[in-house]
Amino acid sequence: MCRPRLSLLLTATWLLIIPGLALAGTEPPANELAQKVARLVESNNAHGLRALCPAALPVMAQLYERSEEPQRVRIAGLFYQIGMKSEAAERALLRDVHTPNPQLRVSVQYALGRVSHSPVVIATLLDTLQNDDNPVFRDKAACALAYDQIHLTEGQKVYVFEGLIQSLSSPEVQVRAIALQALRVLTGQTKGFHHLAPPEQREQSIALWKQWLEDYRASL
Repeated sequence: MCRPRLSLLLTATWLLIIPGLALAGTEPPANELAQKVARLVESNNAHGLRALCPAALPVMAQLYERSEEPQRVRIAGLFYQIGMKSEAAERALLRDVHTPNPQLRVSVQYALGRVSHSPVVIATLLDTLQNDDNPVFRDKAACALAYDQIHLTEGQKVYVFEGLIQSLSSPEVQVRAIALQALRVLTGQTKGFHHLAPPEQREQSIALWKQWLEDYRASL
């Protein structure tokens, strides 16, 4: 007997995990949407999913929560590519923000700022940058803060700048280095800071950064 095609099996599996899914020909519009989303997720079709947004985003979040880790990596990547705000996506992704699975965790870190402008997301990424035991996760959190906070207002960026400037005082050399890299990406400036400079020299540069932040706040 011929084995069923894997793609059909995956589609069937994802459709079964969506509550309330009716039989073909009787499903209401919401379930038709769920079927379309499941197929597009299976084929990694961000363009097709974007065309169904914002309605597709909660369905994707539900799929994410009910999927195994490899599928979560895929869906997190799709959230990243779509780049639309979604509270449901944010909630789903935050549950994996400390997962021991490195591929999933990095995918989540990158995707969070693409689905949310929540202070919780900023605080979570800053905490990872400053305190995580794994230098890779610290580095990827800095990258996410530098490149992927696409929904922040100018006022909300204050919290990112403040956290990064605070990180320049870290006793960890890597934390100081990646915080400066993120600040350079975001502002085009370094204020003469070098992560390996003597403490007195670093403090002088940090004082310049703090003054810059006050001027930025005042300009809003």
